[in-house]
Amino acid sequence: MALVRAFFVFVLLGIAVAVPQPALAAGLPAGFTDSYGRELTLRGFNVSGSTKLHESGLLPFHSTADAAASAALMREQTGANAIRFLISWEGVEPTRGVIDTAYLAKAAAQIKQFTDRGIKVLIDYHQDLYSSYIFNTGSWYTGDGAPKWVYDLGDYPTESCGICLLWGQNMLTNNAVREPAYDFWHNTYTVQDLYLAQAKSALTYFAANLPMDMMLGVDPFNEPFDGGLDGAAGTTWEQNYLVPFYTKFRTVMDNAGWSARPLYAEPLVFWNTTFGEAGGLSTISALGTRYVFNSHYYDGARITIDPTAAGDGTYSSAMSRIRDRAVALGTTGFVSEFGNAMSSSRTPWMVRAMYQGLDSRLSGANFWNSAASSGVVLSGTQWHWDIYSGQHAELMNFNPNKVQTTGDAWNGEDHSVIASGALRLDRRVLDRLYPSAVAGKTLAFAYEDLARDGFAGAGTQKAWLTVPSKLSTISSLVSGRQYGVLVWRDSGITAPTELHLPGAFLPARTTVVSDLGALSGVPSTGTIAATTESGATTAQRLQLTTTTTGTVHVALIVNTSDVASIPAATLTAARTELSTWSSGITW
Repeated sequence: MALVRAFFVFVLLGIAVAVPQPALAAGLPAGFTDSYGRELTLRGFNVSGSTKLHESGLLPFHSTADAAASAALMREQTGANAIRFLISWEGVEPTRGVIDTAYLAKAAAQIKQFTDRGIKVLIDYHQDLYSSYIFNTGSWYTGDGAPKWVYDLGDYPTESCGICLLWGQNMLTNNAVREPAYDFWHNTYTVQDLYLAQAKSALTYFAANLPMDMMLGVDPFNEPFDGGLDGAAGTTWEQNYLVPFYTKFRTVMDNAGWSARPLYAEPLVFWNTTFGEAGGLSTISALGTRYVFNSHYYDGARITIDPTAAGDGTYSSAMSRIRDRAVALGTTGFVSEFGNAMSSSRTPWMVRAMYQGLDSRLSGANFWNSAASSGVVLSGTQWHWDIYSGQHAELMNFNPNKVQTTGDAWNGEDHSVIASGALRLDRRVLDRLYPSAVAGKTLAFAYEDLARDGFAGAGTQKAWLTVPSKLSTISSLVSGRQYGVLVWRDSGITAPTELHLPGAFLPARTTVVSDLGALSGVPSTGTIAATTESGATTAQRLQLTTTTTGTVHVALIVNTSDVASIPAATLTAARTELSTWSSGITW
């Protein structure tokens, strides 16, 4: 996935509310909300690149048992509450007109392992370079998506990428890739009609066999590329071909039992690279709330020629561009892919900085002084979670002499955050404090994870979210510690505001300073309380219960596991500082 982009850069007293796992609100988004009306943040992973592989049966997992083990590990180790689950046209319809219900049944069984653990699911119809059948047995590259019978509809040239440095260049220089994609968008051989027909069958099956209150929606076409603009601008192509396709797919969803779930609309794949095609759905009218603006983000410059390390605020602008596009389109934004190769020594802090960009528009250095400009918290799913990483046995383009075993076993990529049952990045990067459900409107959020710049917790540690010296008590309280700050305006919702507590934030050693109260150690009941995440065994969430409407609240959550308790005088002083800081800002 990532290498696609690279080419272009050649209180109160109270009682904790025992809230059951809420259903998603019908007619998402307008900001993702649940049935209580709480504003949701969705965080998790793509599951997974194994769907591109024939050894996996074009599914993320070899078995339902593997899916169950993976879902449990993901929920407990990272606090994920959402996944993007990849399926393949080839898997759904390997023979023209014949829907493989056994494939769909396996997919549904795997999906249920996640929904049973409180993890919501976005269905992703995945493709890269259109189809694996384009490529010959000796090719340097491969693809995924369309079945062989689809590719055989046309008379396409022998594939050749020319002088290709990265696999994504095939979308620009390999006519064997470009021509069938062109035919898809122009409905040559009625190929787009055929695609929509199989999608209707698959989605109808899923609607009948999955818990729809846990389904986020559908991404109908991963990383769309044009195949040929005929001299037009990318934005014109989006208007003439991509948006009409989404409109048709929206109708398919409506007729297949998905009318209450949004379509996750991706723009042209290269819209937000450093140098690339125009796009980003920037010249169309508003999509509206039955769609989500669904973007990917990879740092093409650092994948290729930029030797610098990522740091505080590196991706603030890139993620804010996605926020702004979503607002302009009258909907919410979702970053369904981001990340970097595990082979790069710079990846840990690149990923850290991407999560920081999802959390806030602001760098850590600027947050405390400019919090009113923090912006909405973006939802997203990192690429990717492959439990078979480094243990594959994929015959590349069906060639028994090219067995792919390392990394993702696909075009030389190695992006999985997990391998051999263990997280490859510092857990502090992946298991994050985030506002999973806000009873009102989020006004500002930021998190200091203190993640190290090496793999698996090795390397240098440096704080990015720095507190101004005028807030001396807060500065001292958070020094050398993980912490987050949330500001929200309540709206009278009867369910509490909730934040996922990372595994390092043991409730008994977590400090919360808020207008709702100040506690060293969080109890299991009360206005400020900790309880187990829905569907989890050990993962915890913090609940903050309010009873007003229109009041601005603030909470500072600190991992103080290095001490037995925080003195009452420190809590009082920190609460006063926090209140003064919040009340001095025009929210």
